[in-house]
Amino acid sequence: MRTHLTRVEQHNAAALDDVAELVLAAVQADGLLLTAGAGHSLAAVAETFYRAGGLACVRPIYHPELLPMHGAISSTSAERRSGLAGEVLREAGLAPHDVLFVFSTSGVNYYPVELAQEAADAGCPVVAVTSVSSSSQAPRRAGVTLAEVATVVLDNLVPPGDSTYPVDAPVTAAISTVATTFLWNLLMVRLIDKATETGVQLPLWRSANVEGGDAANADLLKHYQTRVPQLG
Repeated sequence: MRTHLTRVEQHNAAALDDVAELVLAAVQADGLLLTAGAGHSLAAVAETFYRAGGLACVRPIYHPELLPMHGAISSTSAERRSGLAGEVLREAGLAPHDVLFVFSTSGVNYYPVELAQEAADAGCPVVAVTSVSSSSQAPRRAGVTLAEVATVVLDNLVPPGDSTYPVDAPVTAAISTVATTFLWNLLMVRLIDKATETGVQLPLWRSANVEGGDAANADLLKHYQTRVPQLG
């Protein structure tokens, strides 16, 4: 796993710079980052939202049917259903100065692909966090892959099937959650550096469990709560 993360960092160096520029532009325009996924990719969405050290300008978008804990079989069916992405995006709202992040390692089901297509049609940049190799071997249920629709691709390099151990015949130790979260934090590091260079102040959460954390977060809550109802 440690070797894999090194490969992920090296492979995505240029793309991470491009995404950091997109995010910085959204922050400067007082836009939002909309983060979306289905199934276990929702773990990545949780990592982006209301996280100590994370961006306050994040709106998670999802539907309860997509969460495995609300029904494992039904969550798979929901991700493969055409039309759900449009329903979710209409409720969330989308503007050209926002950025949509779609987390989907396979990147072939209707939900992630249609999210990207609808956002692109609305003139909103789309960042796909996916695995190009996994997509190439998965059934193209939506006709195209998430990577083919996105503005920028961050490739988590996850092998088809996700499992990584034993090496010769992998059956366990799925790596997608770790690799995707790692990519997000690599992005945050680049974003901090670029913001410092350009004099942009990022809206970053403080931990609510350190002295002064609640007070530091109060202004951010006031600014974003009307546009991010999940902050309520």
